[in-house]
Amino acid sequence: MESKNTRNKLFTLCLVCQNSKVLLGMKKRGFGVEKWNGFGGKVLPIETIEEAAIREVREEAGIVVNNLVKIGILEFEFKNNPEILEVHIFQTDNFSGEPIESEEMRPQWFDINEMPFSKMWQDDTFWFPLFLSEKKFVGKFLYDNSDNIINHKLTVVERI
Repeated sequence: MESKNTRNKLFTLCLVCQNSKVLLGMKKRGFGVEKWNGFGGKVLPIETIEEAAIREVREEAGIVVNNLVKIGILEFEFKNNPEILEVHIFQTDNFSGEPIESEEMRPQWFDINEMPFSKMWQDDTFWFPLFLSEKKFVGKFLYDNSDNIINHKLTVVERI
């Protein structure tokens, strides 16, 4: 799925959990608008991947993450675009504050048995069940230009 002239851009995605619920945010603008997703975004040159994940959750949901567990790394490629999005996925159940709406995201708790997959990225249906069953994973997804998956590979791993 990779071509010779690609370069990876680092991103984070954090899934905040509490009891049997997962906090997702409705994307209000930009890439992925009108989709439910975890909280995350670009890693800035001055920060570690973990620092970026903590910053993004604070900016998008108004809560402070106290501990992160890395659960996956996924690469996303879009047809006719040489960039590969390398997304480091984290989970936490250790945070302070109450989720609040930001300019970018509207947070909402979902029961793990009632995830809104029809309003999420298509790849979530593949890896989210692994996350919910506490497995670690790596994978690659190739999308066409209309948000449809052309090809994918997903592997459960012992550690990240």
